[in-house]
Order: sequence, then C-alpha cells, then structure tokens
Amino acid sequence: MTGIKHLLYHDVRNLSGGEFQRLLMARAISKNPNFMVLDEPVQGVDYPGEIALYKTIQDIVRNIKCGILLISHNLHVVMSQTDHVICLNGHVCCSGAPKSIIREPEYIKLFGKDIDPTLALYQHKHDHEHLPDGSIDHTH
Repeated sequence: MTGIKHLLYHDVRNLSGGEFQRLLMARAISKNPNFMVLDEPVQGVDYPGEIALYKTIQDIVRNIKCGILLISHNLHVVMSQTDHVICLNGHVCCSGAPKSIIREPEYIKLFGKDIDPTLALYQHKHDHEHLPDGSIDHTH
C-alpha cells in the first residue's frame, strides 16, 4: 500500500526522506490501526514526493478505514484535504470544518481576511457521491 516493496533489502540509512516516511507508514499500518498520528509527514521530502505521500495517506484512510490526525504547517493541504481542522497558535484558536474555520475571527487575525486562494479552502463540486465501500455513485 505504501509502494516500498522494492526497498525490502535496502539499508534504512540509505533511504530518501520520502522512502523513510513510507517505511514508517508501512510499519504503522501493518498493525491495522484504527487511528494514526502523523507529525509533519512530508518534512524533508521534495514536492513530487509530498504529493505522492499525501495520496498514500488518502489511500490508507480509504482502504483500511483509519482515522488520521495530521499535524502540519502546510495550510493549503490541511484546509483542502480534511474534515476537521484545529488551528493552534499557543492555544486552540479555532476548530471545526474548514468552511467554518475561514470565517473565525482568530483565523482571520492570524492569516488575514484576504488570504491567497492557494493557501485557503479548496472547494470543488462533485458530479458523484463516494459510497462507504469506496465505490462511486454517478446518479447524484
């Protein structure tokens, strides 16, 4: 699931940042957890590797139904890929769904009211519905 089978006999000390992060995820999911905490999982990983790791995290959530607590400074990822956000700045500034967070006074105070759209809430409309089993219903 993490795409590192080819690294089975490699020395851990010679792995790239992304390969090492994938190794840690593989180790964690081997226990079939209900919940994982990922603290800055893309730190030290190049941009293409970041994208691949975030897709792997999405696959983990979808395939093993594992909840994820992702700690990140990458606001654009947090706001576009999560169900619930907790914004911390020495204390809990605000928490809730990304759509509601962007209207919170504490959030606006931290990031401004005219935040660049690339770092704000990513929105898109679906012409389908994702069903609990992972299949897609195009009738909606």
